[in-house]
Amino acid sequence: MAVQIADIEKHSPCAHKRIHTGDKLLRINGHEIMDVLDYRFFMQAEKLDLEIETAKGKVRHVHVRKQETEDLGLVFETYLMDKQRRCANQCIFCFIDQLPHGMRESLYFKDDDARLSFLFGNYITLTNLSEREAQRIVDMHISPVNISVHTMNPDLRVKMMGNRFAGDCLKYLKKFADAGLRLNTQLVLCPGINDGSELEYSLHELRKFTPALQSIAAVPVGLTAHREGLHPLRGFTQKEAAAVIDTIDSFNKENEKEGLGILAFAADEFFIKAQRPIPDSEYYADFPQLENGVGMWALMREEFMTALQDAPSHAVRTVSAVSGKAAYPLIAALSKAAEEKCCGLHVQVIAVENRFFGPEITVSGLLTGKDILEQTQGLSLGEALLFPESALRQGESVFLDDKTPQQLSEALGVPLIPVPNDGAAFLHALLGTL
Repeated sequence: MAVQIADIEKHSPCAHKRIHTGDKLLRINGHEIMDVLDYRFFMQAEKLDLEIETAKGKVRHVHVRKQETEDLGLVFETYLMDKQRRCANQCIFCFIDQLPHGMRESLYFKDDDARLSFLFGNYITLTNLSEREAQRIVDMHISPVNISVHTMNPDLRVKMMGNRFAGDCLKYLKKFADAGLRLNTQLVLCPGINDGSELEYSLHELRKFTPALQSIAAVPVGLTAHREGLHPLRGFTQKEAAAVIDTIDSFNKENEKEGLGILAFAADEFFIKAQRPIPDSEYYADFPQLENGVGMWALMREEFMTALQDAPSHAVRTVSAVSGKAAYPLIAALSKAAEEKCCGLHVQVIAVENRFFGPEITVSGLLTGKDILEQTQGLSLGEALLFPESALRQGESVFLDDKTPQQLSEALGVPLIPVPNDGAAFLHALLGTL
């Protein structure tokens, strides 16, 4: 397979090598280039032999010298150098299947591309991997591998993921572990299906992959109000959420006795549902599962309180901040601490109910512009309205419902300020120094 070159960056190692837009890259140092993983792996050498096919079909060799960490400067039509791979599963808990109609088309794309796991930390299910690709991961020693396991029971995994290969591909876990690759895993838990004894089984089966296994995250299923015709699921009760935490605590105590340390973590949502205090930041060590909502509360609290020590004692400012219902107690507590430290600071914290996706969705990252607007309109918001940056579509200044912060700002008559999921950044936003 040849990949077409769309452009060459100026002043790059390839800029003066008579490589042209429309040429194709065939091989680097004799290795066939199929996609971005091949390209990034084989371009690391300082001396490179690029096999190039010109637009007229002539094949020539281009010799390039570069610094080891320097990019060649070749630009391709897509970042992955071919099409992004669509998920082949039909998971009973798939969030995308629960999206309301009428959203922009790109939001309905189901991603399950191993290359994005290595490049951006995305989680993959392994069902899209071929034997060749699995071996390539081993040969390149790409690590860590982030895997959506959900259950280690092969038959149950087939049923939960709607893919007859979902059980068989668990074999790649052992292959990767035997090769010394680090593994981060997640379990999306559905009450009555893969919790309870099934959760205990999955935890103990995953432990067999230590020391390659770095972490396990248990995340509660997210359920919107748009599940017509889908598999019947319900959310966790307070008692069931507490049972998940207890199961994980018991598992970790076993691990500590064997010198393995803490391997499994319950997402912050489980503690909130169980009405239990979230552990301090020390519990999460180096926070291996932040992207799964594990330890985000503890980290933000620690960052905020540390930054607050250096905050001024006076700050004449009135602002408002919105959050999802799950994070509201934390945001309110941090805001109160800032008011007590900084005389003259007044913060109004508004918990926004998610009417777009449904009241079961309480995380701040899924707030929409419409819900924020409707639930803050008419309120005295002060000098600015702060909102979680995670509510914006990644890489875009637009909410999931296509409304923009600028539109909300014009309607509310105050600036809208996106705040990263960082405690120090939140404090600076409150003080107007972000």
